[in-house]
Amino acid sequence: MSFVDDHGLWSEEQTRAAAEIAARVAAEGLEVIRFAFPDQHGVLRGKTLVADEAVRVLANGISLTSTLLAKDTSHRTVFPVFTAGGGFGMTEMQGGGDVLMIPDPATFRVLPWADKTGWVLCDLHFADGSVPPFATRALYRRVLEGLAGRGYAFMAGLEVECHIFRLLDPKMAPEHAGQPGTPPEVALLSHGYQYLTEQRYDLIEPVLEIVRRNVLAVGLPLRSIEVEYGPSQCEFTFAPTTGLGPADLMVLFRSAVKQVCRRHGLHATFMCRPKIPNVVSSGWHLHQSLREVRTGANAFRSDGPEVLSDLGRSYLAGLLDHARAAAVFTTPTINGYKRYRAYSLAPDRAIWGCDNRGVMIRVIGRPGDAATRLENRIGEPAANPYLYMASQVLSGLDGIDRGLSPGPSADTPYETEAPLLPKSLREAVFALNDDPFFRETLGARFVDYYVHLKNAEIERFQAEVSDWEHREYFEMF
Repeated sequence: MSFVDDHGLWSEEQTRAAAEIAARVAAEGLEVIRFAFPDQHGVLRGKTLVADEAVRVLANGISLTSTLLAKDTSHRTVFPVFTAGGGFGMTEMQGGGDVLMIPDPATFRVLPWADKTGWVLCDLHFADGSVPPFATRALYRRVLEGLAGRGYAFMAGLEVECHIFRLLDPKMAPEHAGQPGTPPEVALLSHGYQYLTEQRYDLIEPVLEIVRRNVLAVGLPLRSIEVEYGPSQCEFTFAPTTGLGPADLMVLFRSAVKQVCRRHGLHATFMCRPKIPNVVSSGWHLHQSLREVRTGANAFRSDGPEVLSDLGRSYLAGLLDHARAAAVFTTPTINGYKRYRAYSLAPDRAIWGCDNRGVMIRVIGRPGDAATRLENRIGEPAANPYLYMASQVLSGLDGIDRGLSPGPSADTPYETEAPLLPKSLREAVFALNDDPFFRETLGARFVDYYVHLKNAEIERFQAEVSDWEHREYFEMF
């Protein structure tokens, strides 16, 4: 009996998919397989095994250190793992012991940019088969199971902006190493500001074509590629998918773009606002709706005069009601809050509007339209997609359960009175920490864990002497 069999971890579909992996390894001559899991930041981590060994251990998993769950965005371990309970109050997390990556065979792919290389997404388990409470893919799965119990599936389409620069100097001298290391020196691919002009698109088409081919070859449902407003900025949109699909898509897409670009002398970043002259902020707009499992119908579609059904309006109201506490999931970096600016095509308060790009939630559709959906414009491209989407589903369901009303559409988004979104990561962390709703739905242990991670990030930021401080005070005082 394997670990998977002992703990009943695979469905029949996953068991069949595991058998197909072995067949593909042989048929396609694969030499290595990358086993990856999305960490607390939505960054892929894992190990690479030679193909024969990978197939042999597929149903027993691959061990790695539990301290990967204790790291902040600088890859520093910010929990005292060598104390009793490891800083988590859990014996499983102390001493830097092992956890197991158990593959989800349904996610297996062959990477087109890496020779003879397979890739599979994994879930984390302790030795007794239980799931670490900090594993965000498993957390999102539990949220989706609760939604399915109500007869609905979550459908999401992604609209993701990023920057792609030409790499001038990777900064690989020994003195550039650190936690984190020195950022690379880059140059623009285009000057920008000619939003959606064919001239700008054609200028960077050779780079975008490299990305397009690889993204499609790895099986992601790419719909469009656009030249965005800022210098070296572009946008990718994807067809809607359901369940775990859109979150899995996002982590693979980000990783694919970064890897492919680096192999071609480029640097891609999903950081919201790089410190590069004249660049503009990038966002991640999440299009979402609920589908009835039994019929496949869009539960947000209205058959009356309103754009949204009653259920859709209550779901929307839930997103607005929990927007401040959910901001740490939709915008989890210090840098991301520099995007929330009035009159900037980014939201600064919790409001909605019909086809208005200045609001937080843009309602798209019309009465009777089967494609009616909500576009949440609050997110940054660096967000952990499992937490972003889990926060949406939980907030929307709470709005449904409480029968909330979103109020009227805001036609003047930056003048409408409404709760302001947090202005900083610190404010967002306070909002989450003080919110009883997410403590109940995500669990107090997870909220305390996530708050600790984010506070460690904030404390390192506050300990740094910024360029502004040095310029302001060094000569004056």
